[in-house]
Amino acid sequence: MAHALELIGERWALLVMRELMFGPRRFSGLKRDLPGISANVLTQRLSELEERGLVRRTKLPPPASVQVYEATEWGLEAAPVLRELGRWAVRSQCHDPSRPVSPVSVMMSMQTMFDRSLAGDLAAKASFRFGDISYAADIRDGRIDVNRGPVDGCDFTIAARPGELAGVLYGGAPISAIRIEGDLALAKRFVTLFPLPPKVA
Repeated sequence: MAHALELIGERWALLVMRELMFGPRRFSGLKRDLPGISANVLTQRLSELEERGLVRRTKLPPPASVQVYEATEWGLEAAPVLRELGRWAVRSQCHDPSRPVSPVSVMMSMQTMFDRSLAGDLAAKASFRFGDISYAADIRDGRIDVNRGPVDGCDFTIAARPGELAGVLYGGAPISAIRIEGDLALAKRFVTLFPLPPKVA
């Protein structure tokens, strides 16, 4: 445990790792989705995580040809740890649900809070648009798989800001707060599959 904290325990390190869980990211995108982090601190954290074998720098193929950061295969193995840490922390009385959320964080939260008993035998494909960023979710066999990018043949699409979607999933906001295309009844069932655990006394 002590060594694990040496690897990813510095301030911002876990959040940087979270933002890399669904694929490569540009430096500018990471900085945008981590409000409050300075460019110097982000550079330092990425460098440290790279030295430790959790992150690598690579270049996107043409026509993009830009430098990006991505989690290594070993780094991606931290995803269940990040999800369980989130599930544990959301039970705190001090948890502030009004803090900003990124597209990655709201998508990972769905993996964290997904209740397979509520899903039952539901099979559905959903897509999510946050501006020009897209994600896909495949719900089947009592699980939810999330990937970055558009999905073909989806049953419904949700377009929203990350905070708007989080408000519907966890804050009691009406489903009318988000834009839905496709099967509205299925989307209404979908947003009920993510109950928060009770707060500690």
